[in-house]
Amino acid sequence: MKKLLIIIAAFIIMSCDKNKYLSIKSPDEKINLKFELINGIPYYSVNKSNLEVINNSRMGISFKEFDLIENFKIIGSNKENVNKNWTPLYGEENIIRNNYNELNIFLENNKSKINITFRVFDDGIAFKYQVPTQKHISSYYIVDEKTEFNLSSKDSALWIPAFSYRRYEFLYAYSSVDDISKEFYSKKVENLTYDSLGINAAHTPLTIKKDNNLFISIHEANLIDYSSMTIAPKGEGKLEVELYPWSDGIKVKSNKGINSPWRTIQISNSSSGLLNSNLILNLNDDPEEDKDFSWVKPGKYMGVWWEMIGTNESTWWPSKNHGANNDKIIKYMDFASDHGFDGLLVEGWNKGWYPEWCCSGNGIPFSFTESVDDFDIEMLSEYGAKKDIFIVGHHETGGQIQNYENQLEDAFKLYNLNGIKNIKTGYVNDVSKNIKRIDENGNINREWHHGQYMVNHFQKVIELAAKYKLNIITHEPIKDTGLRRKYPNYISREGAKGQEFNGFWTNGVNHATDLPFTRMLSGPMDYTPGIFQLNNFRYDSPETKNIDKGAIVPSTIGKELALYVVYYSPMQMAADLPKHYSKHLEAFEFIKNVPVDWSERIILDSEFREYVTIARKDKNSGNWYVGGITNENERNLKINFSFLDMKKDYKLVMYTDTEDTHWKYNPMKYQIRQQKIKSEDTININLAPGGGFAFEIIEL
Repeated sequence: MKKLLIIIAAFIIMSCDKNKYLSIKSPDEKINLKFELINGIPYYSVNKSNLEVINNSRMGISFKEFDLIENFKIIGSNKENVNKNWTPLYGEENIIRNNYNELNIFLENNKSKINITFRVFDDGIAFKYQVPTQKHISSYYIVDEKTEFNLSSKDSALWIPAFSYRRYEFLYAYSSVDDISKEFYSKKVENLTYDSLGINAAHTPLTIKKDNNLFISIHEANLIDYSSMTIAPKGEGKLEVELYPWSDGIKVKSNKGINSPWRTIQISNSSSGLLNSNLILNLNDDPEEDKDFSWVKPGKYMGVWWEMIGTNESTWWPSKNHGANNDKIIKYMDFASDHGFDGLLVEGWNKGWYPEWCCSGNGIPFSFTESVDDFDIEMLSEYGAKKDIFIVGHHETGGQIQNYENQLEDAFKLYNLNGIKNIKTGYVNDVSKNIKRIDENGNINREWHHGQYMVNHFQKVIELAAKYKLNIITHEPIKDTGLRRKYPNYISREGAKGQEFNGFWTNGVNHATDLPFTRMLSGPMDYTPGIFQLNNFRYDSPETKNIDKGAIVPSTIGKELALYVVYYSPMQMAADLPKHYSKHLEAFEFIKNVPVDWSERIILDSEFREYVTIARKDKNSGNWYVGGITNENERNLKINFSFLDMKKDYKLVMYTDTEDTHWKYNPMKYQIRQQKIKSEDTININLAPGGGFAFEIIEL
C-alpha cells in the first residue's frame, strides 16, 4: 500500500510538471480557476459561466535577498473539498455555510520553495502564499509582491485613493480601472495633487463592474503580520498589488517564513450578489479553543460626541463649554436609560485635549488614565450601573502609537475596574506617512498608517483587549479583513468617510449609496447614523452659538432610520442629541426597537450606486426589519414580502418619506403608517431624492 501511494504521488508530480497547468472549479461548477506556469512564471485566470473574470495574471513575491517570481517547476499538488456550516457569536446570519474546493500547489525555484493555495467558492475565489522556513534563508524581507489582477480597460471601478492623507476617509470616484490615479481623483472629486509621497493606487475593497456585466470586489482576508494591500493600475486593464512599505522601503519583514493574507475576488452576476457574500469571514479562523468570548454582547449606544463634531456647541478640551462634564453626562445617561440603550460614549474625558490637538500627530500626548477635573469616572460608572448604562470609553491616540502602547495595559485595567465594556479608539493623523516610530537606536522613523507596523499594532490592541474582556470599535482603523470571526471583541470599526464629515463638511447625497457596494463588503461599519436635525444644527462656534445656515446632513429622517438596517454594525450608535430626538419621539421608536444581532439577511433589491433594499430577521424573535436607501434620484420601489412565514400574520410599521420630502429642501418630513400584511402581499414605496424608508414587521 505504501509503495502504491508513492507511485501515485510521483505520477501527480510528473503530470503537473509535464502539463504545467492545473484547474479547479467552484462547488456549483460555474467558476473555473486555472493555474499554469508560462516559461517558469506562475499565472492564474478565472472565468464564470464562460465569462472572463480575470485574464492570465502573474503571481510571485520578490525578496530582498532572493526572488520567488520565475524559474519555477511544480513539484506537487493536491485538492480538497470543504462543505460545512459554522455559527458566529453574533452577526448578520445565524448559520454560515463554508463550501469551497481547494487546490494546493507546491513550487520550487532552484533551492527555494513556495506554496500557493487556491480556494474556489460559489461566490468567488481566494489565494494565498506560504513560504516555509528554509535552512538557506535567514530573513524573509519582501520588497515587492507581483500579484496581478488582469482585467479590461473597459471595466469600471468604484474606488478611493490609497497612499493619501486621510487614510480611507474619501468620497468614491468612478472610472475605468486604468484611470485610478491621484490626477484623476483631483480633477473629479478632491484635489490631491500636493499629496505626492505615495503612488497611484486604490484601497480595497475595490469594486468593479466589468464590461461583461459581472461584478467583482477585490479585497483581502485574514490580514495578520503583513502589510495592507492596495491595487495599482499598470495600464491596459492590468492591476497589481502594491504593499505599504516600512520607512526603509521593505514591505514585509519576517524571520520565520511568510504566510500571506488571502487575496480575494468576490464574483457575482449582480450587485446584490456581492452584498450577500460571506467569503471574507469564511477565510478566517474560529477563536482558539481555550478562548471564551461569551462576554461579547452587541448593543446600541448614544454619545457625548455629536455636540462637539456636529453641532459645535461643546468642546473636547476643558472650557466653559466642555462636553464631557459630570452634569451633562448624567443627563445623557438618564435619557439613554429611559429609552433602553446599552451604553454612552464619552469623548474628551481625559487629559491631553486642547484646541489645536488635530491632526499632525505631533501634539500634546494624551493620557489614557488621567481624567479632567469635571469628569469623575468612578462616580459616573456607578451611576450608569444603576441605570443599566455602561460608559463607552474613548481613546484618541492622535496617531502617537508608542505613547498609546506604553499606557495600554494600565488604561485597560482602569476601564476594567470601572465596568467599561467597549472602547472607541481613534488614530487621527492627517499627514501621509507620518506615524512616528522610534527604533531601538533612538532614531525617529515615519511609517504609513497601513503598513506592517500598524497592522501589528492593531493586532496587539485587540489581543490585549480580549485579555481584559473589552470590545474595540476603531476609528481610523486598519480595514476589516474578517478577523472579527477569531476575535469577536473587534466588534466594529469606521474605515470610511462616515457621518462625522456631515457635521463639519459634507459627504454629498450619493456617498451613502456607494458604501454598501464598497466599504460595507469588508465588514461592520461604525457609521454613526440617526441624525434627526438635518439642517440648522451647527453653531459657528461654541461661544457665539450663531447657526451656520450652510451646514446640512444630506439625508432624510426616513433614510437615517433605514441605515440601521442597510449598514450592519453589532455596536450601533444613535448619534444625535437627546433634544433632537425628543422632537421626533415617534420616529425614534424605530431606533429603539431595531436589533443589532440578526439570524437572516436578504438583499431584496439593489442597483449599483443607485439604491439598495435589505431585509433582516431579528435573532431573538420572529420580527423582520427592512431598510431601503436611494441616491439623489427619487424612485418608487415594489417591496415583496415573500420572505415572511406564509403561515403567519404580521403588523407592518412603515417609516417613510412623504411626497414633499427632499434631502436638501425638506429633509425632516416623514410619515408613519401601520397595517397588517401576509407573505403574499406587496407594497409600493416612494423614496424622496436622497431619501429612504424603514419597516418594522412584527409577528402576530
